[in-house]
Amino acid sequence: MLSRITQRQLEYFVASGEAGSISAASERIHVSSPSISAAITHMEAELGIQLFIRHHAQGVSLTAVGRQVLQEAKLILEQMNNLYTIASESLNTVRGPLRVGVLESLAPMITPELVFGFGRAFPGVRISQVECNHEELLEKLRSAEIDIALTYDLASSDDIDFQPLAQLPPYVMVGDYHPLATMSAVTIQDLEAHPMVLLDTPWSREYFLSLFMSAGFTPNVVMRSSNLETVRAMVGNGIGFTIANARPKATVSQDGKRLIRIRLAGEVRAMKLGYATATNAQLSRVVAAFTERCRMFVSDQYIPGMAAPSFFDPHAVRALTSVS
Repeated sequence: MLSRITQRQLEYFVASGEAGSISAASERIHVSSPSISAAITHMEAELGIQLFIRHHAQGVSLTAVGRQVLQEAKLILEQMNNLYTIASESLNTVRGPLRVGVLESLAPMITPELVFGFGRAFPGVRISQVECNHEELLEKLRSAEIDIALTYDLASSDDIDFQPLAQLPPYVMVGDYHPLATMSAVTIQDLEAHPMVLLDTPWSREYFLSLFMSAGFTPNVVMRSSNLETVRAMVGNGIGFTIANARPKATVSQDGKRLIRIRLAGEVRAMKLGYATATNAQLSRVVAAFTERCRMFVSDQYIPGMAAPSFFDPHAVRALTSVS
């Protein structure tokens, strides 16, 4: 059960329990009150219990079971700190080059914290990074030009080992004045009559088009681009809608136009974000350490640099569990 509760959420819960107030915890750990409230709500949903009694304008107080959970949470955090101490003592054993390939649409979001944060944690590691499309990443893995690739499960291959980290369901993105902008959810059929801007990169385009084909519809593609930010700008300027999986935290395009995310309802295949290595590659200690960081820092609840998916369609959840 606790595997679905992050260290960060435990820290927010402990701070609130000790402070007796979410606002006081916010000041103490320098995290916004909504983020702390969301973490506590997530923990209560995961554990199926009420941790706090909310008092209007008077803070919060722990329930009886909440006090028990607080003690356990403190022990878990202490044990996790011990793990970091052990890890810090072995920093000198993780040294050498790390060649990371990143899907170009993901790189601006996930690499600052995930890749370069790894470099800060292990100063003896020399990091180089390349950004390209999915097809090029696989070729670079096969030719040993890179050690590991951060990408999606867009294509399976016997010579590539893909390890999923998080699911990203597709959603619809429209501009401020699009006819669908006020909708809370739309279906593939709803989209067929509207112009579409397609992210046109190898395997990604096939994935987006397959969402329509599997439902028996044909999209009205009016513009294409291999650059995600160009697609977002076209959408923001009213050229059409797009479908995407990655969720940049920014809700405006680079030219300042507002972008609106809409849930895509129905049985639609989610992409899985993860890392890929060559099946026959002997992973170095550096690469093994980096894969461990990926598993620790990326989950369905948190993806570096992205806004968390705020909705899951029950039908979509059933559909994505059947995807290998």
